[in-house]
Amino acid sequence: MKVSAVVLAAGRGERMKESANKVYLPLRGIPVLSYSLRAFAAIPEVDEIIIVTRRGEEGLASRIVRDIARPTRIVPGGKRRQDSARAGAEAASGGVVLIHDAARPFPSPSLIGRVIECVERHGACVPVVPVADTVRYTDPDGFLLADRIERKGLLRMQTPQGFLRDRLLAALAATVETITDDASAVLAAGGRVATVPGEETNIKLTTKGDLLLGEALLQAGIVAREDRNG
Repeated sequence: MKVSAVVLAAGRGERMKESANKVYLPLRGIPVLSYSLRAFAAIPEVDEIIIVTRRGEEGLASRIVRDIARPTRIVPGGKRRQDSARAGAEAASGGVVLIHDAARPFPSPSLIGRVIECVERHGACVPVVPVADTVRYTDPDGFLLADRIERKGLLRMQTPQGFLRDRLLAALAATVETITDDASAVLAAGGRVATVPGEETNIKLTTKGDLLLGEALLQAGIVAREDRNG
């Protein structure tokens, strides 16, 4: 089955406190967005890449796409995440669609491959990482509440999240509330979503501290800097 990677680059990234869209910031001399695109272009099973951008930033994405050896298209996103995901999925031609946050620059080939294989078996799949820290709520004044949140079975969601295209589009079309990940739409529509192991190195660049962590991972060789074309 044909596979389309949809890379979401239309977010505002307000917590980064930068005037520019964070996916175009340099990470060891390469725009953040380039890492995600090259990661998917390096996977033979990925047939095309759809980049969902903010309106007016199509030119920025176009300059990066020139170095990607895979069929690519650029489409404008919407106000909410689900609007951008829907625009990307509608533009995709694959029966399997992988939705990925451009702010996660280091999805490994094995991670992408696990998600694709899982989607082909189960129809919907997300990579997850178990929560290792103790998690608690606070009261409105910032003091800890005594009730402890059970850590067993608690998971952190990552991307790429993979779906059969028709199933995802139906779920997104029925979604009213704002969601932060695409599996939420499928779950809300009554669908089941399988999981595969995620990776601690598949970090999301949300703050300036995350950029420093990304630089450190690259400098230490823990994640690969893809200087070759995909």
